[in-house]
Amino acid sequence: MKISGAWWISFLGVLLLAGSGCASRPQPAVAETAVAAPVNQGWVRTELYFALGGWEETALSTEAEERWAKFLDTAVTPRFPDGLSVVEVYGQWRSRKPGAVVQRERSRLLVILHPATAEASAKIEEIRKAWKQPTGEESVLRVSQPADVSF
Repeated sequence: MKISGAWWISFLGVLLLAGSGCASRPQPAVAETAVAAPVNQGWVRTELYFALGGWEETALSTEAEERWAKFLDTAVTPRFPDGLSVVEVYGQWRSRKPGAVVQRERSRLLVILHPATAEASAKIEEIRKAWKQPTGEESVLRVSQPADVSF
């Protein structure tokens, strides 16, 4: 069987086209193309949950809102002036007292990112105490966990 020259040229063209789809330039690794943000290790994310008023109320009273704003200005911001976040949340909990029922309350979640130091931890405890004493609240929930942060 005799194969024509045109057939060989067509065959080589098909091979070249098929091979070109498989061949590719090496792509740089993600680490080479992405700019990594500097990370500050040894930080803590602390969340504090503050009860402000019963859920059955349609809105927080002006008095409760003013008390919260004053608390932020006098007890929180002086201890952590570099920044924090406040989120309006709904929460529920039950006291440990005998016969206690579930309480549904409008609340505020305070999030503070701070260095993992004894001084910062003590400031957090001062904030909790500063809320519980005048309000008569039984508890201010604290959740702290390690955090890698970048600004």
